[in-house]
Amino acid sequence: MLLRSGERPVTELARELGMTQPGASKHLRVLREVGLVRDRRAGKQRLYSLDARGLRPVHEWTGGFEKFWNESFDRLDAYVQHLKQARQKE
Repeated sequence: MLLRSGERPVTELARELGMTQPGASKHLRVLREVGLVRDRRAGKQRLYSLDARGLRPVHEWTGGFEKFWNESFDRLDAYVQHLKQARQKE
């Protein structure tokens, strides 16, 4: 969430998360290794940003569930409309 607005230094991320800088760096390293963030050096700082390419498999996997839930909500809406019409006729 903290990286959605753009690139941020690890020290700032650690402070926002209430972690030590080494602790935050460990978490960020794991996220970098799995392709969810990227980093670059800027002087003595290391800046992190999101790497949306790493989210593509998650997005593709959840896409099937999105279709399922959209269809389920459409059926629920049709049922609710049917109930409303039945009550109006009473």
